Amino acid sequence: MIKPLVSRQFLTVSLSLVLYAGVSAVTIAKAQEPEIRIDDNDAVDILLDPITVSVDGENEGSATIFTEEEIENQRLYTLEDVLRATPGVNISSSGGTNLSTIYIRGVGSMYPMGMDDSMSTLTINGSPLNARHISLNTLDVERVEILKGPQGTRSGASASAGIINIVTQKPTDELEGYVHVEYGQENQRLVESAVGGPLLENLSGRIAVRYMGSDHWVTNETTGNPVSDPSELAIRGSLLWESENTEALFTIEHQTVDDLPNLIVLHPFGSHPAVELPPDLYDDVSKEVDRVALELSHNLGPAYLNLATSYVHSENTEVAAYDKNLYNALYGYPSWFWNVDEAEESVFYQDISLSSPDDAPFEWRFGAMIESNDGSYDTPENTYGTSSAIYRDFDSLEYAIYGEVTYPVTTDLRVTAGLRQSWIETSYAAEFTASGTSDHRDLSESFTSGRLNLSYDVAPTTELHATYARGFTPGGFNIYSTQVADGEPYRGAVTDMIELGFDAETVDGAFAVSGAVYANWVKDNHLLSYDSFTYVVSALNADTRSYGAELSASWQPVTGLSLIAGLSYVDAEITSDVLGVGDGDILAGNKVPDVAPWSANLAATYSRPLPEWHGVDNAVLNASINYSYVGARPADPQNHFDLEAYHKLDARIGIEFGGGEFYVAGQNLLDQQYDLYGYYAPAADVSYGAMVRGRTFLTGLSYRF
Repeated sequence: MIKPLVSRQFLTVSLSLVLYAGVSAVTIAKAQEPEIRIDDNDAVDILLDPITVSVDGENEGSATIFTEEEIENQRLYTLEDVLRATPGVNISSSGGTNLSTIYIRGVGSMYPMGMDDSMSTLTINGSPLNARHISLNTLDVERVEILKGPQGTRSGASASAGIINIVTQKPTDELEGYVHVEYGQENQRLVESAVGGPLLENLSGRIAVRYMGSDHWVTNETTGNPVSDPSELAIRGSLLWESENTEALFTIEHQTVDDLPNLIVLHPFGSHPAVELPPDLYDDVSKEVDRVALELSHNLGPAYLNLATSYVHSENTEVAAYDKNLYNALYGYPSWFWNVDEAEESVFYQDISLSSPDDAPFEWRFGAMIESNDGSYDTPENTYGTSSAIYRDFDSLEYAIYGEVTYPVTTDLRVTAGLRQSWIETSYAAEFTASGTSDHRDLSESFTSGRLNLSYDVAPTTELHATYARGFTPGGFNIYSTQVADGEPYRGAVTDMIELGFDAETVDGAFAVSGAVYANWVKDNHLLSYDSFTYVVSALNADTRSYGAELSASWQPVTGLSLIAGLSYVDAEITSDVLGVGDGDILAGNKVPDVAPWSANLAATYSRPLPEWHGVDNAVLNASINYSYVGARPADPQNHFDLEAYHKLDARIGIEFGGGEFYVAGQNLLDQQYDLYGYYAPAADVSYGAMVRGRTFLTGLSYRF
């Protein structure tokens, strides 16, 4: 079993930065990848899109935006990669596909206790997806938006910490596409292609496919080979119908991840991390996600009718294994122990809303949603067979009404107010084979959440905002229950947030900066208690709070060069005692696990035309370098030890000619195999965790048409 999460204290120095710039409520928006133009004199111009507080004009508040070009250049091939590249966002994961925790500004469930237990929500084109799916591909995306703070009054999707929205590429009325291949050390390989265009007069289509694979970076000492050979396959097809008053997007997609296991490795890892386990133990590890969605917008005249319907089915088989090295350190004799865990989930989502027309005197949207979740999490066998099998079923039904209005008080001052009323019904049933017992329970919750925002245009290129928002994360039942006593539900969590921020740029758009200070208070945050000696898991609640500040900027100092930088400070702390926890009491004042006080990123992109060479003209040199820093952070809620700070440096250089580009890239150039998570077993004075892949080099070729 793996367990993470904790926090830290507040620093007021960044407040002065925000007050100096203007005090307000806005967005840490990541600048978009620059547009490159070559004039008649072969001078390269990089046109930076300004940092903006708005996401599609629909959300005034803090956000970070990664464009398609940034995702491709930085090789952010999964959502987890994107989130780890975002200052102020922390991830605890096992290295596999189904165990992860997202913290946005220090707000997150302290190790999720259910399959849908997360204070952050994933959405694809606005339709929600389980937050445990951050291991999935960023196939053929237009951008990824990370909206920070409580959400839920603008659409059916809601979250207390924030929403990660993936916006996929839509079909176009012109034939276009691309091919991308890549190969590198440790047998890293990628093949990706997309093609789209018109099918009928008002109908266009697009299909995209990506295959990825590699050797795992951890060795199995039993065989001397990598513990597995992970591979991923993603396919998406979409149809877009457009008429004068109607737009409808139909999407069907499938993603499979095979042989990517959870890692439970004895500390310290060493330069060549290894485990000693049975050969082929991870051969059946896999995750499959199938999704069908329809998004429709129709102009009724006095309002737009918006419909969003989706169905997601996922299946996951994982193996949680203590290898001989760890088992010997914990219990004093060389053996191994493993559980097979099987998860299955079917989620139906329906959202219907009316929104203001383009010529309305003020903006508004009102809607209703319903989401039905039918899931199971079973442990059918372990090292000793099936005699201790456990079968658990979880069903939930959520429905809500919501609305938001943005009213211009003056030409420069706007006020936005939104409310949401939610009702949630959850049921749980479990069968414990070893004891011959069963457990059946129900939980009902309702809650009102909302937000109030003031936005003021100080100048045409400078905006301030102030926001108060309240969010709610539903309670539920312990996904890891091993006995009837574990079935007591955990309560829903309430989050209150205040934020002040600003957004500004120069008139020519060459320099843009945004920043925010914020505070979050979470009542009844979700906390998992784990006993590393008995394997018993319990679901608990604890209060937390976080204070922090963020600053981001983009700059084009000279023609051909663009710089993007981001800095975040978070002080996240547990504010209530939780006694009797399996591996040690958790005390008020402890830091929230996995939340780094300091994180930062710096990216530089440079382009310049090359002289004609052997008949090849109009070639362009493209180079980029990306640096990120994540500070030391507590490994667990007890604050037994810290995960070390790390620096990550990636670089890429390529030659672009025609529609093609050849490039070479280096990942993790400093070769820091930093921790994905860590945990401490006090009874044996042993710690364990997981780590990332070390330094590798790759080469690739892409062509767009």
